[in-house]
Amino acid sequence: MSRLTDLIARAKAKDPALGDELDREFKALASRRAFGLNFERHKPESVELPGRPIRRGDKVHVLPQRGSTAKGDQRLWRVLRLEGAGEARVAHLSLIDAAEPENAEVPVADLVVVAEFRDYIYPGLVSTGKVTQGGDKPFHTVINGENFHALEALTYTHRGKIDAIYIDPPYNTGAKDWKYNNDYVESEDLYRHSKWLAFIERRLLISRELLNPAASTLIVTIDEKEYLRLGLLLEQIFPDATVQMISSVINPKGSARSGRFSRVDEYIYFVFLGAAAVTPWRSDMLREVDEEGRKVRWAGLMRNGEGSRRQRIPSMFFPIYIDAKTGRYHSTGEPPAPDIRPEDIPSPPGTLAIFPIDQSGQELMWRLSPPSFREYLAIGHAKFGKRDRSTGLRSISYLQTGIRQMIESGEVAVVGKDAEGALELEFADAFGTRNPTTIWNLVAHSASEHGAGLLKALVPNRRFPYPKSVYAVEDCLRFVVGRNRDATILDFFSGSGTTAHAVMRLNRQDGGRRQCISVTNNEVAADEQTTLRKAGLRAGDPEWEKWGICDYITKPRIAATITGKTPDGQPIAGDYKFTDEFPMAEGFEENAEFFTLTYEAPVAVSHNLAFQRVAPLLWMRAGLEGRRIDDLPAQGWEIADTYGLLVDLDRATEFCAAAVAMEGLRVAYIVTDDDRRFQAVTRALPDTIEPVRLYESYLSNFRFAMGR
Repeated sequence: MSRLTDLIARAKAKDPALGDELDREFKALASRRAFGLNFERHKPESVELPGRPIRRGDKVHVLPQRGSTAKGDQRLWRVLRLEGAGEARVAHLSLIDAAEPENAEVPVADLVVVAEFRDYIYPGLVSTGKVTQGGDKPFHTVINGENFHALEALTYTHRGKIDAIYIDPPYNTGAKDWKYNNDYVESEDLYRHSKWLAFIERRLLISRELLNPAASTLIVTIDEKEYLRLGLLLEQIFPDATVQMISSVINPKGSARSGRFSRVDEYIYFVFLGAAAVTPWRSDMLREVDEEGRKVRWAGLMRNGEGSRRQRIPSMFFPIYIDAKTGRYHSTGEPPAPDIRPEDIPSPPGTLAIFPIDQSGQELMWRLSPPSFREYLAIGHAKFGKRDRSTGLRSISYLQTGIRQMIESGEVAVVGKDAEGALELEFADAFGTRNPTTIWNLVAHSASEHGAGLLKALVPNRRFPYPKSVYAVEDCLRFVVGRNRDATILDFFSGSGTTAHAVMRLNRQDGGRRQCISVTNNEVAADEQTTLRKAGLRAGDPEWEKWGICDYITKPRIAATITGKTPDGQPIAGDYKFTDEFPMAEGFEENAEFFTLTYEAPVAVSHNLAFQRVAPLLWMRAGLEGRRIDDLPAQGWEIADTYGLLVDLDRATEFCAAAVAMEGLRVAYIVTDDDRRFQAVTRALPDTIEPVRLYESYLSNFRFAMGR
């Protein structure tokens, strides 16, 4: 039932004559269709919030008894008052929008809070863990929550700051792949397509507020069931953008359709805003690239053959040290005396020594002296290869004089640097001349092998339906943020976390500091829900929540990606392929933190009683870098790496002095209801620091009903 027909039904319940008249007028209007995409804007969605404390004034559902698989009472009740404590606590309820007043008294334990999308929300975040392996790099974040509300939260932290959005929304297959108002939308639902459009439209409208209008890109994947409607919807929501659709082969074996053509592809929409454009690459995405013919040859640093023995030039025999744990370059030693054996030379603590010794044990020579090797390494003309799994050592290569001259002449192009600073090179006549076509047909994009197969290696024995190939997502993003090493990417249908994984791969290839914000809920699959309900469990119970998408798949997958270890602590088996090949067990030098979305009371926020849950939003707005201020400062103010917080305005002089002295400070949060004093502090801050008034800026941001 659409929103208007729902309102008319409520009017008929109270005044049948008025309801009939409204119904006639509605039908007359409905018969006159405007040009363009027309669909029912259904009753605003609602979401149950298990675990959220019951408060007076809340909207709630009454849950079925534990052990029951029944759907439960889907009517909305208002909490009038609460009585008792602990397990004996009860709520007095009143039925909302009832033709006749109806009240009930229900144990609080049998209620769940419901948020309708037309309601105002005041979000917070609670950290549920982190992985830190990236030094001072920005954090990737995973938000467990309803994505519509998470998007609203991001309007406070990232309005106009998102460089790319990549989403893989529900395809509306009718096979219980998504819910609308707590019900799975099945193939027999007559309103199936309009519900899907209403669902997507609300989220895209908020996405429009988050994207950088100067230059940003929205990427949406879809299949044949909704691609036509989605295309029209994108044209309507982004009338000033350029929209293109790609056909991408993701299942070369084909998906059989009885009596029809076998499907091998899906579609990808690219919506380009402002100056956003496609960056040419070495592949046109239609024909596989002859990688060997394009590669610039690096020579081995170790000499071989007759005349290469240590005794000939002893000064070219010396150790090169790497970190024993990470394998990264540590330092270069000096040549030892000719009679000193390599095993008698002490290595710096925590390092391994690499000598020019071949597999037969012959002591040979390097092709560069210690000073020359250090110079080559500093400018990216020397590099290390993969680690030997048995010894931990690495091969070493360098650029010979001829290749270095070709770089100077322009015959060889520098296309980037790897994570350790070595140049990435291609012959200039093959570099950057290929614009991608609108048909993509690459082995790397096979979802079964490089989506499901890769996920199986990262989190063994944990299944997720239809994960994307990480290389397919990587390629999508490369074309739009490949030259923006500080880009912020958002995925609010993040599922297993493939987008964050792809961003990490891009960072490793060029030393970038891109960050990904992933949003997913912790929904349990339909079949598993039935089993858990029979066992007497409900959403919100720890034994239920541990099987949800976020806790069971997304967070473990991202943690495994960074650490190089499975959830059981075992090194991940296998290697990454294609653009950047290396063992998955190496992991990534990245940071990630996991959060759960909370719903705060505005009074608690304005009285500084919810600071710990608002604090992560302040940190996100300042760039997700460095230290976070998690508690109200005892001294009345505090400065972190990228932002400061002033609570006691009597200490404003000290705060401003510290803010001016702090290099890289971006935001100053000032807690005050006095606009005059706020302006006085603002005048004392440099123009490079954005002053933000708390909590007025936070509360006012969520006082409007955007996208409803």
